[in-house]
Amino acid sequence: MKRAFYKHSKIGPMTAYRLGLGPLIGRVVLLLTTTGRKSGLARVTPLQYEMINGDYYIGAALGLKSDWVRNLIAEPRVQFRVKNERYTGRAEVISELSEIVDFIEYRLKQHPRMIGLIMRLDGLGPRPSREELEIYAKNLAIVRIIPD
Repeated sequence: MKRAFYKHSKIGPMTAYRLGLGPLIGRVVLLLTTTGRKSGLARVTPLQYEMINGDYYIGAALGLKSDWVRNLIAEPRVQFRVKNERYTGRAEVISELSEIVDFIEYRLKQHPRMIGLIMRLDGLGPRPSREELEIYAKNLAIVRIIPD
């Protein structure tokens, strides 16, 4: 699967937040602050999210190999910024295939153009079947952040 789309994605959102555009970009991107598992330093990563039943859900395109996910496994306490608001919470990594596919289907329904584009960039059609999504999701993970 192609992942070049994600390679430089943190530059734009970080700059937008710094320029005070959090209320605009914060509708789809939050800034997640984790604790580096080796360094112990704060690490900020911009990530697309969905708010579902008061919790924040984030897809990890690189699954359990993502640095920010590995940081969460080592230390699940996080800080995050959505729009102009700052929160603290606890993160849970979800690697259950059916829950990941449910999340992808939810995102496709909420953002058909954006997620459809990502699907096409990753070699899928804009409306993949559940079976295609199960194959696609095998190396992915999702994270649920439960705010304090």
